[in-house]
Amino acid sequence: MPNNETIRVVVAMNFSDEIMAELRAVSPRYTIERHFPHVPDAALAEAEVLYTASYLPDPARAPRLRWIQMHTAGVDHILREPIIQAEDVEVTTASGIHATPLAEYCLMMMLAWAYKLPTMLRLQAQAEWPEKQHKLFAPRELRGLTLGVVGYGSIGRELARLADALGMTVLAAKRDVKNPAQPEDKYQEAGLGDPEGSIPDRLYPPEALASMASACDFLVLIAPLTGSTRHLVDETVLNAMKKSAVLINVARGSLVDEPALVSALAAGKIAGAALDVFEEEPLPSSSPLWNMENVIISPHVAGNSSRYHEKAAALFAENLQRYAENRPLLNRLERTRGY
Repeated sequence: MPNNETIRVVVAMNFSDEIMAELRAVSPRYTIERHFPHVPDAALAEAEVLYTASYLPDPARAPRLRWIQMHTAGVDHILREPIIQAEDVEVTTASGIHATPLAEYCLMMMLAWAYKLPTMLRLQAQAEWPEKQHKLFAPRELRGLTLGVVGYGSIGRELARLADALGMTVLAAKRDVKNPAQPEDKYQEAGLGDPEGSIPDRLYPPEALASMASACDFLVLIAPLTGSTRHLVDETVLNAMKKSAVLINVARGSLVDEPALVSALAAGKIAGAALDVFEEEPLPSSSPLWNMENVIISPHVAGNSSRYHEKAAALFAENLQRYAENRPLLNRLERTRGY
């Protein structure tokens, strides 16, 4: 595009006036309009860039559109949308902005299990002071335990950094074990994570997940949902895990064979699970997971943050700068991979 051409941007998000001012300050070439919750046809017809969480127009309504910046990291739910399939439209995700809250959530769940917080809360609800409380609440200190991270992206790398600081051994499973470093085309907040991929004691390919799981005290799922990762954690992987191990899933529910997980939990094949995501959401009231004492459930909120809009806008601003300068965008969707 010519370097003096105006670039029209539609923000289909309720960003604050302060955030909008920061976005408009990126370059004088941009004309940025906020339209939420409805985007007028006239604005969409002229838009070259669209920022959105879920609103995706029909391609005929947005003939000039060349780039969509998503407000979310996961895009498995929109891959079949016609505008996403259009090869002349670049799509970028919000991957990387969730590293802190998701890593801290996983750490919270590991500490909750290690120090038996669910048991504490049940006894509190019953107003019961247990006998032999010191034996009952003897913790498994995280130092010296082994964490397995499935999906070594920005979130997994930040969780690894925190776990390493606590003295845990870290193992990781990733698609390309020959390239441990964080790709340069992925967004990463400054000072976070493990950019060089030097923290894990060992990297495993996805097909060796059962072998990695057998060595872990905590197995954390942070991988994207694709055709190859659906039911990645199946009966084989669950049977390989230690009886004292805990599964934590903050990625997508379909990474886990849910009936196999229910069976493993009921039979005591693993110690417990902390689940933020499920194959069906909202989780049906009929699900046996609700009534299991060795399960902690949260309603798909692990990646939430009181600063979510600010974090997302910082990524968008970086990509706006790159777009204006004809440089490669961060977090480009690779349609063949599905993320």
